[in-house]
Amino acid sequence: MATPNPRITVVIADDHPLFREGISRALQLSGTIDVIAEAENGRDALDIIRREQPDIAILDLRMPELDGIAVLHAVTRDDIPTRVLLLSAFTDSTSVYHAIEEGAAGYLTKDSKRTDIIDAVRAIHHGQTIVPPELTTSLAKEIRTRRAQNAPTLTQREQQVLSAMARGLTTPQIAQELFLGASTVKTHTQHLYEKLNVNDRAQAVAEAMRRGLLE
Repeated sequence: MATPNPRITVVIADDHPLFREGISRALQLSGTIDVIAEAENGRDALDIIRREQPDIAILDLRMPELDGIAVLHAVTRDDIPTRVLLLSAFTDSTSVYHAIEEGAAGYLTKDSKRTDIIDAVRAIHHGQTIVPPELTTSLAKEIRTRRAQNAPTLTQREQQVLSAMARGLTTPQIAQELFLGASTVKTHTQHLYEKLNVNDRAQAVAEAMRRGLLE
C-alpha cells in the first residue's frame, strides 16, 4: 500500500491581517499544507517557530519588533530545522542578498500569485531553494561587489549553461539555444553543481553570483 504524502506544516507571520489571512486560506485549500499558527510580528513568530518547529515559516521581510531577517538569523543560529520563505514588497539588491546570505530557503515578492507561493512551499519542503529569475538581476547587482576569492574555473560550455540557467531557461530550452543534446546539458549542469557545491539550479545561480561568476 502506498504511503500518503506527509502534510506540510507552516507558520505565517505578517503584520497585515488581510494579506496574512489570504495566504493562509490559499495554503489550507491546497490540500497538502496545514497552517498551524499565524503571527503579526517577528517576536511572536520566533516564539511559535521555536515551540512548534514547523516545516516552513513564511515571513514578511518587514515586521514589527523583529523583521524577517532577524527571525531567519535566529532560526539558523539556533539550528531550528524550520526552513524560511521570505515574502517582501522590496526587491532591492541588499534585501535579496541578505536573505540568501542568512540562509533563506526562498524569497518571493508579495505580489506573487498564490499558486506560486504554494509551489514554493512544496519545493522548499523537498529541499529546493526558490529565487525567481526576475530577482536574480537585483541580487547580482549586490553580489558583484562581494566577489569571493578562489572562484572555481568553469569551462566555456559550463559558463554558457550557467548564464542560461540564470535567465530562467529550462534544460530543453538551453539545449536548443546551445545546439546541444538535453543529456549533455544535464552533464554540464551536474558538473556545475559539483564545482559550486550546490544541489539545485537556484542554489547554483545564487552561489555563482556570490562568487562573481555571473555578470
